Order: sequence, then structure tokens, then C-alpha cells
Amino acid sequence: MKRDVTGRPLRSWRPLLLIAGALALTAAGAAAQWLPFTTETARALPAPTADEPASPASSEVAVLAGGCFWGVQGVFQHVEGVTRAVSGYAGGTRDTADYETVSRGRTGHAESVEVTFDPHRISYGRILQIYFSVAHDPTEINRQGPDVGSQYRSAIFPTSAAQAAVAKAYIAQLDQAHAFNAAIATKIEPDRTFYPAEDYHQDFLSRNPTYPYIAINDLPKVAALKRLFPDLYRDQPVLVSASAAPTN
Repeated sequence: MKRDVTGRPLRSWRPLLLIAGALALTAAGAAAQWLPFTTETARALPAPTADEPASPASSEVAVLAGGCFWGVQGVFQHVEGVTRAVSGYAGGTRDTADYETVSRGRTGHAESVEVTFDPHRISYGRILQIYFSVAHDPTEINRQGPDVGSQYRSAIFPTSAAQAAVAKAYIAQLDQAHAFNAAIATKIEPDRTFYPAEDYHQDFLSRNPTYPYIAINDLPKVAALKRLFPDLYRDQPVLVSASAAPTN
């Protein structure tokens, strides 16, 4: 669950200000420090050397978890070739797939995003390249930024054996190249069902660009996407709700 500067739960219907800078949160009895995401935090990683073979299909689905789903969804809504990006939960069961229950951190679910894309316009490997480069920090274990708990873990939920193979090979490629200062913590979790989140979580970044959590943690990720992947960036996001206002 998103938290304020004191560590109290930040509920979606009772927004509390988050400030830039180092914030202290308690995790497993120890204080942890974090700094907000900046465009400099992101890095342009090399594309996967192994990718999915060409497919006649016009649509494919990737399910990715990388902290709060607001930012991950917001990033992929700005990616060319993506036709839909939905916030939700993966890793647990249907009966626990709701925000309040998942936020307790004991369901097995991770806040996730189901990314539907046209494989003729962007490959699964390139989706992963963006995911590791700008959508989150894959070296964090059970946290992203101010959010702590297994529900904020870095995880890939492959929808096919081919996706699992590409993800495994890419993680090995990046670790071998020492692309990060620490080993990648991302787990590959096959055979998990995705469950869409509540309507009020959909298009949250685009509908709330001035919300402090979004401005500090997530808009810099979209800016990094535009800077590092100009060939894959789309200015107008593809939204779940046609009535949601696009990010300026």
C-alpha cells in the first residue's frame, strides 16, 4: 500500500502529500532510505539478444510487476505498438484480488500491469527492454521507491513458454553485462492469472498528473521513456477509459 512520509497507509480516497528527497520507512524492523526516481535514474539497456520468433498473431499479452501499478501502466500507455495497458494483480487467487486485501502483503499477488501489444510493431523483447530500463528498479527486493512489501516486487508473469525463455535469457544477459550495480531481483512466475484492478486505479497517471505521488515517482519514468526510447514513445497515451484526460 502506498504510504505517506510517516509510514502510514496512503489510501486512494484520502491522498496525503509525499515530498521529494529521502524518506524513512520501516521494513522488517529496519529503516530504509529511498530517493525519488529521476530521468537520470533510468538507463538505456541493450535490447535482448534472444527474442520471440516471428508470429502471425496480431496481438500478444505481457504481464509485468514493478512496484505501484500506476507508474508501470503509465509508462506502457506511452509505448508505440501497445494497444492496451491495464492495472491489476497477479500471483495470487481471484478471491484476494482487490486493493485492500493485496495491500496487506499476504496474498501472493503483486501489483501488475497487463500489456497488450502488436508483435508486428514491437516485440516482447523490446517490451522487456523498456520494463528494465525505465519502468522500475529491478534490483530492489520487495519494494519500489516508498512502497514496501511483496505486493511491490519485481516479477514477470509469462503467458507462454517462449516469453519465459526470453525473460530468463534477458535477465542472464543483463546480469552478465553488469548492467546494474546489483544482481537483478526480478522473478519469473509462470502460470499465474491476471485480475484487473478497480476502476479508480485505471489511467491513474493520466488522470492525476499533479498528484504528488505521481509527480515525484512516475512522471519522471514517462520522461525517461521519451528521452531514451524516442522511436518507441507515443505522446498520446492509449487509455483504458476513453474519457480519461491525457498527460500534458
